Amino acid sequence: MNSVNQNGQRIPTALNPDSYRTIPDFLIDVCRRYTDRPAFTSFGRSLSYTELDRLSAAFAVYLQQETGLQPGDRIAIQLPNLIQYPVVLFGALRAGLVVVNTNPLYTSAEMEHQFRDSGAKALVIHKSMAHKAESIIANTDIQHLFLTQVGDLHGFVKRHLLNAAIKYIKKMEPDFHLPNAISLREALLAHLDQRPAPVDAQPGDLAVLQYTGGTTGVSRGAMLTHANLLSNMLQGVAVIREVGNDWAENVISPLPLYHIYAFTVAQIILACGGHSILIPNPRDLPGLVKEISRWKTTTFIGLNTLFVGLCNNPAFKALDFSSLKMTLSGGMALTHAAAERWFETTGCAVLEAYGLTETSPAVAINPPDAIRIGTIGVPVPATDVAIIGPQGEHLPDGTPGELCVRGPQVMAGYWQNEAATRASFTDDGYLITGDIAVREEGGYLRIVDRAKDLIIVSGFNVYPNEVEDVAAAHPGVIECAAVGISDPVCGEVVKLFAVRRDDQLNEHTLREWCLARLARYKVPKTIEFVSELPKSNVGKILRRMLKQHDQDVA
Repeated sequence: MNSVNQNGQRIPTALNPDSYRTIPDFLIDVCRRYTDRPAFTSFGRSLSYTELDRLSAAFAVYLQQETGLQPGDRIAIQLPNLIQYPVVLFGALRAGLVVVNTNPLYTSAEMEHQFRDSGAKALVIHKSMAHKAESIIANTDIQHLFLTQVGDLHGFVKRHLLNAAIKYIKKMEPDFHLPNAISLREALLAHLDQRPAPVDAQPGDLAVLQYTGGTTGVSRGAMLTHANLLSNMLQGVAVIREVGNDWAENVISPLPLYHIYAFTVAQIILACGGHSILIPNPRDLPGLVKEISRWKTTTFIGLNTLFVGLCNNPAFKALDFSSLKMTLSGGMALTHAAAERWFETTGCAVLEAYGLTETSPAVAINPPDAIRIGTIGVPVPATDVAIIGPQGEHLPDGTPGELCVRGPQVMAGYWQNEAATRASFTDDGYLITGDIAVREEGGYLRIVDRAKDLIIVSGFNVYPNEVEDVAAAHPGVIECAAVGISDPVCGEVVKLFAVRRDDQLNEHTLREWCLARLARYKVPKTIEFVSELPKSNVGKILRRMLKQHDQDVA
């Protein structure tokens, strides 16, 4: 395993009063503590902590006794937000395997790249995606394939009704031919109430290969150790517990567990004996609102685009938010307009955090009792950040520079990519994030923008986030994105893509709004109104696709 980060080999003692060494240690402890409490719910089926322990143990036994897989072998999990996900995740880790989180929306080509790159020998996949696996499975090292359906962990009647509805009414399970596939349900039933053999795992052992989104090219696997993930979970607990004791009672979790943001937040919720209500399809806003209405929601996990969408939904605005203790934001920049609208709608301030796949993910978070909108808060415990200039010098507070991070949550490196690993760290061991940030009074950090998204207009730096924040504050704008486009005079100029709330809003009016609030060189030279903005599977706006669109049109 190529590694430059020695912090990823250990969990700081001050963070770890229960002396966890590995994620299975943590799981067994919380399941013993919280027994009959609900841990996860999806499609109306709640899985208790005791059931999570029992079913994950059964899967671990199957892996150990029936497959020939050895500790360190990789297993890909390609599932939406179903209760099967935590069962498979913890079962695989209890068997000593390394989990490869795989996006269920991947194409066959993207699946093949990730499976081949990781060397995965097993795959757990939902039947709706099995036809994509059929075309590429022979090109990979996958020897064991587990299939599951939505209702597989429900009771007899609901199981058959759900599975039939998905297959025959919604027609979401195309035909496939995978004769050697195994039913996940049958694998679990084969070893119920058995305990897996202990695995001699160490804190510095690889636990998860978390692939980056590939926004700058082919995706790479960030090597996250047990120490990385446990450290970040414990860092999150240390901050969020200030909200109070009941914040985790009913947590609406619409973001996918295969994404590192939701993945680690789910562990934080488990550490507090909480309950994650999993939303399989957050793009279905009416369905999401209906699910929220069923619960006395204490916490909502989201990101900017989801906040905007919900606050434009009349049914959501009519809900009772009296039990809402916390709203957590991550994954992309939070605009002032979205934060203010959410607070006006729910009465709950948004607590913004910041992180990367490579940092498990949390680097900084706003203190619950001292939220400063427009910042990402302060570094989580046991984390050192530096603002670094172009010559590698450490910059003073108030000066923009590249944000670099050092701490126990920082990845060990990129899987089988020594060159990329070396290029991602400074000589003194800081991870280079690629984000431009400023450290402000009180140690609060403010992200100015992605270094690669910086727009240079006649030699002046323009940060898209700043332009977007101003434009999104216009009452006629739902959401927007700013990009740089080539210009023969200025080198680059700003172009804004905007989704209108008010069809009467025109380019001139919006430009005048920006001109009153931004220096002239920051004001969009052109504005294009669009029906929607391209987004990643977790809702992050994809500026690179807007730039490509503009180049293609030109």
